[in-house]
Amino acid sequence: MALFFDAPWFDGKLAERGLSRGVMAAVSGLSEDQLILVFKDQMELSAGQVAAFAQLLGVSPSEVANRAGVSTPTPRASSRDVQIEALEQRLAALEAEVARLKGS
Repeated sequence: MALFFDAPWFDGKLAERGLSRGVMAAVSGLSEDQLILVFKDQMELSAGQVAAFAQLLGVSPSEVANRAGVSTPTPRASSRDVQIEALEQRLAALEAEVARLKGS
């Protein structure tokens, strides 16, 4: 279990998927400034944010929680609300990527 936020691991996972921190922020409902605080280990993630990061990165929520720090909560098992939230997060990620591509 990590004692701090493992920024290089998260950046590596984003790079593997061709994604940016901006997409990660959008998916998790964080502003880019808030995500910077998370990466600096100055702000902890919620269970919902852990779930969003896990889905975006294609890893388990427990892996994200472990890489995010010892007190970061791991989300509970899936339910209808979690599935809807996951779909909303995927939509937000797609919208963020489309906005990024339009700006390129």
